[in-house]
Amino acid sequence: MSPQSVVIAGATGFIGGYFKQRFIAEGWQVRTVGRDASADARWNDDGAITKTLDGADLLVNLAGRSVNCRYDERHRREILDSRVLTTRTLGRAIAACAEPPMTWINSSTGTIYRHAEDLPQSDVSGELGSGFSVDVARAWEDELAAAVVPATRKVPLRIAIVLGAGGVMSPLRNLARFGLGGPMGPGNQKFSWIHVEDLFRTVMFVHAHAELTGPVNAATPYPVDNHELMSLIRQSMGVPFGIPTPAWLLEAGAVLIRTQTELVLKSRWVEPRKLLNAGFAFEHPTLTGALNDIANGKAERSLT
Repeated sequence: MSPQSVVIAGATGFIGGYFKQRFIAEGWQVRTVGRDASADARWNDDGAITKTLDGADLLVNLAGRSVNCRYDERHRREILDSRVLTTRTLGRAIAACAEPPMTWINSSTGTIYRHAEDLPQSDVSGELGSGFSVDVARAWEDELAAAVVPATRKVPLRIAIVLGAGGVMSPLRNLARFGLGGPMGPGNQKFSWIHVEDLFRTVMFVHAHAELTGPVNAATPYPVDNHELMSLIRQSMGVPFGIPTPAWLLEAGAVLIRTQTELVLKSRWVEPRKLLNAGFAFEHPTLTGALNDIANGKAERSLT
C-alpha cells in the first residue's frame, strides 16, 4: 500500500516547518508549494501546482504574510493578497487535477470572532467581529468557499494563537526575560491558543473525519486571560516578576517596534465545539503543561 501524500502550501514558516517534519515522521509523502526555490511548485506556476496536487490525499494551506507589523496601506494589501490570492491559485490548480485531493484544509483565524469577554465564540454559534483583521479573515474564507472543486472537502481552520518553539512565544519569552512580562493592558482579555502539536493532530483528525464540514475552530478548550498567560510564561522561565504594561505604553511601544496592539489587547475567546463533539482529545489542553513542554524543548526534540 502506497503512503498517504500531503501538499503543504507555505511550508517554510514556524508552523509549516513543524508540519513538514511531523508528516514525514508519520510516514507521509510530503510535497510543497511556496516562494522558496526548494518548493516542489512555485506560486507563479499554475501547471506545476496542479502537477504537485494531482493524486495527493490532503492539501494544507498555511500561506500568509505575518500580521506582526503596522497596518499601513502596503502591509494591509500584502496581508490580504498573501491569503486570498494563494487560496485562489490553489482552487484553480485543484480544479485542473485529474485526481484532486480528498481534503483541503485552509488556514483561517480565530481573530474572525468579535472581542469577547462575556462568553466563548464557537464554530457553531460564534459571532463574527469587525475591523481589518476580521475583513481579511472573511475574504480568506470567502475565497475558499468560491473555489469550484466538487470532489474536494474544503475546511477553513480558524486557528487560535499557536504556541511552540517559535512564533509568538519568542517575543513573549523575551519580554519576560527582561522583566517586562507583567499583564498587558487591562489583563483580563482572553488568550485562546493551541500547542503546535495539537494543531498538527487537529489537521490529521479533520482529514480523517469526513463529517466535519464548514469552519472548524482550532483552539484548546481552556483559554486563559492575559494576566495568567504572562504569569505562567514567567513561571516556566523561572522569572520571579514582570512589570505591567498599560495600554498607552503598549501603543507607544508598538509604533516603535512596528507592530499592532490588537495582537495582545483583543480578547480572543475561541471554543473548539466541533472538535470536542467529534471526540478530539487534546494532548496539551492546559497552558501550564504546554509551556513546560516548550520550555523543556520536548517539541523540538520530538522532531529530531
